[in-house]
Amino acid sequence: MSLPSSATVETDRGRSTALALAALVLGGIGIGTTEFVTMGLLPEIAAGIDTSIPRAGHTISAYALGVVVGAPTIAVLGNRLPRRELLVALMLLFALGNAASALAPGYGTLLLSRFVAGIPHGAFFGIASIVAFDIVAPGRGGWAVSRIMLGIPIANVAGVPLATWLGQQTGWRSAYWLVAAIGLLTALLVSTLVPHQPGDREARVRSELAAFLDSQVWLTLLVGAVGFGGVFAMYSYISPILRNQTGLPADAVPIYLFIYGVGGLLGTIIAGRLVDRSVLHTLVWSTIATGASLAAFAWAADSAIPAGIVLLLVCISVSAFVLALQLRLMEVAGKARTLGAAGNHAALNIANALGAWLGGVVLAAGWGWRAPSLVGAGLSVAGLLILFLSLRIHRGRTTLD
Repeated sequence: MSLPSSATVETDRGRSTALALAALVLGGIGIGTTEFVTMGLLPEIAAGIDTSIPRAGHTISAYALGVVVGAPTIAVLGNRLPRRELLVALMLLFALGNAASALAPGYGTLLLSRFVAGIPHGAFFGIASIVAFDIVAPGRGGWAVSRIMLGIPIANVAGVPLATWLGQQTGWRSAYWLVAAIGLLTALLVSTLVPHQPGDREARVRSELAAFLDSQVWLTLLVGAVGFGGVFAMYSYISPILRNQTGLPADAVPIYLFIYGVGGLLGTIIAGRLVDRSVLHTLVWSTIATGASLAAFAWAADSAIPAGIVLLLVCISVSAFVLALQLRLMEVAGKARTLGAAGNHAALNIANALGAWLGGVVLAAGWGWRAPSLVGAGLSVAGLLILFLSLRIHRGRTTLD
């Protein structure tokens, strides 16, 4: 009996790796859908639980708070557990939180349900990034992480517009039921397609937390927490902005969410090449581009076509920013790379909460529908200043990549 050739073995290994990555990406699609669909359905949710749009926006902040709490906690306490099994457990918790959101009878229970739904978010992306990095050939780790990060832009292209349309047609609760189903399917696929990886048996809570003794970790997290908040200051209220400032009907909103998702795909693909040249340069220029495009959106949103073009540019910029930030944190965290990868999503969801809150504040103050975008541009500038401080310290240690 002849043995399989090395080419056949390599092909089979490549197919298995591709299927494992696809299962992990599906989880990212579910997470991205639930994170952003609330924004597209904010007026419907507000009406459904009998509250104002700015107050309903606090459900976005509740989800973000769940990410902030869950990401570092699970990364530190779960680092010794088998990674595949931990990913499955996270997806089951994710499905539970979204099902509870669909069943929530009022404002308080919806806040709590969104908090629970957010707990697995950062840890899933962080652990999935480590798994993806480890199952591909050496030198392909950055590419593999960029594939995992495609989950959110794919969600914005397909999942969010679909869930938003479904929520508008059959009630906002149906959007959360859809996401819960994606979570259950992901748990099944991960359990069957992702190879077993033991946890880090030598990991200790103290050694994981030691990464936070490095100022670069804190500064990089702060860049994400502040700079990325600019996007959420605007995007949290994208549905009412498009309806009230641009003058579009409700059924046009999914089209613009689709445009935003296309920008995410383009940005992630482009950044996947740019970060191989320089993570830091990609981070700097994507931060600048994000702030500039947010400022432009404040006026571009007066008309339908300019609004779509600038919204595309916003998401291209911010997707490059997110990927560069993820790789930067995995780098500066050293041996605590699981915590670094998960910490990125905690930081981004602090940004989510901060941006959604500030956007709601300026709207509640009566400053008009341009105000959230201008607040967003200001937060991007603040993030850029923090990044420059980080670069100054970096230059004192080594040569800029």
